[in-house]
Amino acid sequence: MRIIGGIHRGRPLLAPKGRNTRPTSDRARESVFNILNHGSWHHGVLEDAMVLDVFAGTGALGLEALSQGAKHAAFIEREHPAIEFCKKNINALKETERTSVMTFDATDPISRPLYLQHRNLVFLDPPYGKYLGAEALKALVQKDWLKEGAVCVMEMSRKIPEIIPAGFSLQDERIYGIAKVQFLIWVG
Repeated sequence: MRIIGGIHRGRPLLAPKGRNTRPTSDRARESVFNILNHGSWHHGVLEDAMVLDVFAGTGALGLEALSQGAKHAAFIEREHPAIEFCKKNINALKETERTSVMTFDATDPISRPLYLQHRNLVFLDPPYGKYLGAEALKALVQKDWLKEGAVCVMEMSRKIPEIIPAGFSLQDERIYGIAKVQFLIWVG
């Protein structure tokens, strides 16, 4: 697994062995970022973005966003082994000053800390088939994490899709093997 574009292009990312973690493939990540860079339904969302990487795992999505022009990335992950890989990847890319790593359940988040700005780009890659992505989006809105108009990229099982929560508008969706990726905008 590698960073596919921007200032860290080609740099490797660490991921745990086995099937407990399911990082977004390089190919799917490249497609997602092509859509974010060139989609007609948003305006330069990556440039200086304030990113939230939810169910962050290795941190690949948030770190890719930083590599491609985002200003800051906050990572939310509750599993300690995944957090360690995320922190190792942040350190390897020397991105500690532009990142925050938080340990809590995204479906029951803390209120947004005042030192963190509202987020305008959100990545969600929850465990498949448990409907945690939609629950996390609703909870993050309630706890004041999202800026109105935030672009939310949610990965899910193609066979067991998430339900789009109220207040979010579907802009695009793509299929990558067993995964479906939806591009949503929070309209409030």
